[in-house]
Amino acid sequence: MIYEICIDSAEGAVAAQDAGAHRVELCNSLVEGGTTPSAGMIQTTRNLVDIGLQVIIRPRGSDFCYSSAEFEVMKRDVALAGEWSADGVVIGVLNCDGSVDMDRTGELVDLARPMSVTFHRAFDMVRDPHTALEDLVTLGIDRVLTSGLENSALEGLDLICDLVRQAGDRIVVMPGGGIHERNVLKIVSESGVKEVHVSARREVESRMSFRNSRAFMGGEFRPPEFSHKATDAGGIRAFIDAVK
Repeated sequence: MIYEICIDSAEGAVAAQDAGAHRVELCNSLVEGGTTPSAGMIQTTRNLVDIGLQVIIRPRGSDFCYSSAEFEVMKRDVALAGEWSADGVVIGVLNCDGSVDMDRTGELVDLARPMSVTFHRAFDMVRDPHTALEDLVTLGIDRVLTSGLENSALEGLDLICDLVRQAGDRIVVMPGGGIHERNVLKIVSESGVKEVHVSARREVESRMSFRNSRAFMGGEFRPPEFSHKATDAGGIRAFIDAVK
């Protein structure tokens, strides 16, 4: 079993490596489902860990139908990820009708090689998952990350099982979304997947002694200003142990 950990910091990559993970997906802004990390984060993470480093290429949150300018940013980010020694990129581009954008996705795949290419959970927003999977096979995508078009992989397990059967050995189907040590064994055993994606995080209290409670950096969203989520090595170990 290959364990991929979704992280949003260089420290998270170190925690994942120490806990026995095989690979990390490096993101920014996990509250939005992950966006492209900064140059400094990619380079620092690469310098700190030897395990596989997959970099998400997503210029913003929300949908996966991008403007021309956004797509130019994505192309440049793919090229830079390769220059900075990432092992792979994680991409996803859709047409407005919910189909895979074959032209743009194909262009990103060509730019990415010889890095590996994962199609991220944009897949969970497609109109027809079986057609979309065949499109990804045609494009030569290495793996697809999916929760089975549901909010969590457990809820989408029936479709994940169908996709695994459809994929055969042509593309890796990697479940992700709401997976933890209490449900991973069921998901793995019923689907027969060989790779799994998880985010194991804990709350970390701020070290600030002075705290201005009147101002919020996130505007109306008002996320906590004096705590944040961080990758939890203990949680990753518990997750891995649950599958053994």
